[in-house]
Amino acid sequence: MSEHPKKHHFFVDAKRYETEKSSLTGAEIKAIAGVTPTYQLFLEEEGDTPDKPISDGETVVLKEGEDTRHFYAVPPATFGNQ
Repeated sequence: MSEHPKKHHFFVDAKRYETEKSSLTGAEIKAIAGVTPTYQLFLEEEGDTPDKPISDGETVVLKEGEDTRHFYAVPPATFGNQ
């Protein structure tokens, strides 16, 4: 009987991704999802809790089931540029 590594999944911009790792850095999440490295990654929070920005070096523990992590990426802010 062979053991298959446990798969963890997460979403970036509503698209599902899988990994064998139980945690990933922001840079790893962006690389797996094909997000432009200069984009800012955010972890969606529930309710009135503000979404959390995830830096490239920050590690996020991936959860399963209803607690699956959802992220979104936005381009760098250009406020004030003309």
